[in-house]
Amino acid sequence: MEASTLRAVALVCTLKPGPAPSSSAKLATETMTELARHGVVGETLRIVDYDIRPGVGTDEGHGDQWPEIRRRILDSQIVVLASPTWLGHPSSVAQRVLERLDAELAEVDEEGRPTMFGKVAIVAVVGNEDGAHAVVADVQQGLGDVGFTIPAQGSTYWNGEAMQTTDYLDLPKTPEKTASATATAAANAAHLARLLVDAPFPRAE
Repeated sequence: MEASTLRAVALVCTLKPGPAPSSSAKLATETMTELARHGVVGETLRIVDYDIRPGVGTDEGHGDQWPEIRRRILDSQIVVLASPTWLGHPSSVAQRVLERLDAELAEVDEEGRPTMFGKVAIVAVVGNEDGAHAVVADVQQGLGDVGFTIPAQGSTYWNGEAMQTTDYLDLPKTPEKTASATATAAANAAHLARLLVDAPFPRAE
């Protein structure tokens, strides 16, 4: 089982378009690096670089690029959602991702299960203000609602000193506790994803 390859996609919900440096992108990349240690391959997408229309459908038309993001999610067993903290909340980009994922409540696989059943989600949060736990709780609750499974200690975060200007991106090295949380979240996500591949949730009745 350990030799099997899993796929992951990291959805980076920074407000900064590429190629601007991003603390959220940095933590997402570190999370993907840890996932790779457990046989997981994948990619990192900066959501703001795509035209993601508002709505709660799988395709809102008029140039909506969410279907491309959705396809990559469907092709993956693990999703990493990385968000900055703004005013104590997830970014507006993260909220839009959750709103678009709401459509999956009406989508099912060939066994009648919601399409996100069997997929694992972990959350990464950065900010130089308090609120990481609240952001994780908010995002994980939404992901769980649409069908993702959350592993034990399935999040990683960094909070800088409140009301200061140092960002995660500015740190000379990754703090030990954040690195440990990232490693644990990645290891548990890979372990859980393999279990769900081998033993899927029962078909809907």
